[in-house]
Parts: sequence; C-alpha cells; structure tokens
Amino acid sequence: MLIPRLLTIILSIFAVVPGVSQAQNLFAPIYTVNEDVVTEYEIQQRQRFFSIISPANSSRESVEEDLIDEKLRQQAVRRAGVSPALEDIEFGMAEFAGRANLSVDEFVRLLAQDGVAAETLRDFVAAGLGWRDLIRARYGARVQITPADIDRALAASSEGGGVRVLLSEIIMPAPPQEREAVLARAERIAQSQTTAEFSAFARQFSATASRGRGGRLNWTPVSQLPAAIRGIILQLSPGEVTSPLPIPNAVALFQLRAIEETDAPAQEYSSIEYAEYLIPGGRSSAALAQASDVISEIDVCDDLYGVALGEPEEYLVREAKTPENIPQDVAIELAKLDENEVSTALTTADGQFLRFIMLCGRTSLGAEDLSRDAVAEGLRQRRLNGLADSFVEQLRAEARIVRQ
Repeated sequence: MLIPRLLTIILSIFAVVPGVSQAQNLFAPIYTVNEDVVTEYEIQQRQRFFSIISPANSSRESVEEDLIDEKLRQQAVRRAGVSPALEDIEFGMAEFAGRANLSVDEFVRLLAQDGVAAETLRDFVAAGLGWRDLIRARYGARVQITPADIDRALAASSEGGGVRVLLSEIIMPAPPQEREAVLARAERIAQSQTTAEFSAFARQFSATASRGRGGRLNWTPVSQLPAAIRGIILQLSPGEVTSPLPIPNAVALFQLRAIEETDAPAQEYSSIEYAEYLIPGGRSSAALAQASDVISEIDVCDDLYGVALGEPEEYLVREAKTPENIPQDVAIELAKLDENEVSTALTTADGQFLRFIMLCGRTSLGAEDLSRDAVAEGLRQRRLNGLADSFVEQLRAEARIVRQ
C-alpha cells in the first residue's frame, strides 16, 4: 500500500520540524480496526475524493463507515494471499478516469485541485480489485445460474411501471482558476429552501439553455438519467436540492420539484448515439452566436457534416455508446434532450471550445434484445454482491473496532 509508506515519510519529517503538531495530528488514529488504523488524513482524503466521484456518500459518517469496512476487506484479502497485479491497478485507474472522459494524468490533476493525493485514487482502486478477486475466488463456484433463473429475469424485465421526475437544474462552468469559488457558490445554492430561490440562482448563474426558465426542465424518465445520479435524485423529497455534483470543468445542482410513477414500463437503452461539434471561442458571445446559427441551419445530426466541411476532422465526432460509457457531463446533457435537440452548456476542459452536443437517437433495450449470457452475468454479479455484503457483516461482527 502506498499510503502507509507516504505516512512514514511525512511523519519522519514532522518529527524533526518544530511547530507541526497540528499537521501531525492528521496521522493519529481515529479508529483501530483489528491490527489496522483509520487516520484523520485518510478520512479527509476520502471525503474530498467522494465529493468528486460520489457526493451523496461524502459525509464524514458515511466515509468513516466505508473506511472501516475497507480495512476489514483489506485484512481478508491479505489473509487470503490475494494481491492485484500492477498492470490491473493501472488499467483500473485508467478505466476510472475514463468515466469522466479523462486520462489518468488529467484525472489526477483534477483530484489535486481539491487536495486529493494520487495515492488516494491508487489505493482505492487497488483495494476494490483485491476484494473483487477474493470474492470471485471464495464464492464463484457456489453461484450457479439456471436457465429458469434467466427466464424469470427476462420476464420481469418486460413488466412493471416507470418513474419520472420534474427537475430544475443549475450547471455552472468551473475552469481550474475559478473552481474553488464556483464550488463555494454551489454550496450556498444547495441550501435553497424554495423553488423560487433556486430558480433565481439558475437565472443568475446557470450556463444552460434552461436558465431563462429558472432552470426548469420538463418531465424526465428516471431511466434516462445517468446511472451515477439516479440514486441521488431518488433520495430527494420535492423541494430538496442535491449537493454540488462536480463534473469535468463544471459543477451541477438539481432540485426535485415533483416525482410520479407511470404505467409505462421503465425504458432502458442499449446505446445512445450523439454528435459533438467543437466551436472555437469557448463561451464567448461569438461562439454562442455561431452555435445559434448552426441550430437554425440543421434538422438532424447528418446535417452537421455539411456545417463542419473543411474544418479539422476532430471538430466533429459522432458515436454510439452504451449509457455507462458516456462521460457524466455529456450524459447529463443528453438526458434532457429529445432526438435532434442540442445542448451548448459545456466547454472543453481548457475552456477554448464550446461543445455543441446533439442527440441523434436512443436504441431501446427490450427483453427480446437481451442476451441470455448478459442476463446470466448480471444475476451472477448481484448474487456475488449479496454474498460479499454478508461476508463484510461477518467480518464486522468478529472484529475489534475501537474509536480512539
């Protein structure tokens, strides 16, 4: 593990430098979990990390419980002699960063802006991989999926109603030099008590087309929202606002205005096709005016090829991706669009280009489209997750956990 080695170096420095008792306290144990400790440094690092990747789980209480469970999982992994390979850890980090459409180096720099050490990401990924390998080795042979299990799952996928939500949004650009100020403003906005108050903030600060409507969006099926924020939205009561949700080069907030069940089956999608056209100038008046002109000239995604004729090839990209492989900032924008509608809320990470994003179409995932192998794998993974949760509960029951 890299953190213990880092702590050893830092503590050895602090031991000979006067006036650092407050910093040294960061590395005092807060919890003892059998033979391991959870330090204040780890808690603060995990809170900052989760505030970026999973804001709903970034409270101190939640993070402390997560770190205790992580120590127990790591101890079980060590006892089993399981150790993920370096190349697997590096691949896992790349996959993690790729969810935000970033390289590992770019993602590490993004984390560093919020005071998160690169070792925090590496250790988080390594711990997850080690636990995954242990669970597969321990329980894999016990989880058997029968043809009848698959038939029942396929039948269930075509039944039941859906849920839709009425949201208001605020998405504020947050280039690196302004990120701290934008996050502070977002924290204030998150305390909004009424829809009128949130709408006033949206008109003042939001960069989306909905700002003129006070951030108000139309009814949106929950299944259309990015998976990463569905759970956050469904935990809200009408009138409540999410914590600030950092996304690449921006910060998002959502207020739930209403929620209702529908008779229509919940719709899932196997792929979403969209086009992204880059307009030089970022969010300048000239770039926004050009985007408005393009919108008036086109009807479908195919028309963008004529608009981009003669420009660098990388200025126009059109692709179809599974929902989980779409970067979160783009996924949030696509969730609000109907076919052939456009978003101009985003810029590139350096702020030099306006991202003109157009939804070309969604491919529904019906029961008849589901691969039996894919259904079996999904069932197997859910059962393994259940066994893993039970194993952690057993480890907790047998552990000696002491708050210092």
